[in-house]
Amino acid sequence: MTQHGAVLQGYNNELVEFMEDLRMQKEELNKEIQQAEEEKNKLQHEIQILSEKLECVRENLAQKVASRNELDKSLAEIEAAYMKILDSSRSLLNVVKKQVGSLKCTPELKTN
Repeated sequence: MTQHGAVLQGYNNELVEFMEDLRMQKEELNKEIQQAEEEKNKLQHEIQILSEKLECVRENLAQKVASRNELDKSLAEIEAAYMKILDSSRSLLNVVKKQVGSLKCTPELKTN
């Protein structure tokens, strides 16, 4: 019987060792899980901050593009009006040149 008791005690000791090893592995795994959860939470927070910044940049960009489009429209209108002024000035200059030319042909203005 004593021999059976010693064998049983040996099994018991080995079983206790395995259980202790498993507990230590579980403890280590729990620490790793906690660290991973903390890292995940940190990354999620950073993603949220970056998402908010991205939305601000998108809104700012949209406003700037809209402003640029308005400026393009204004510039096109101003350039078209300026071209009309240039055309009118050229026409006026041609009329004045013709009138001056026709005035030079009249006998009263000829100088001898």
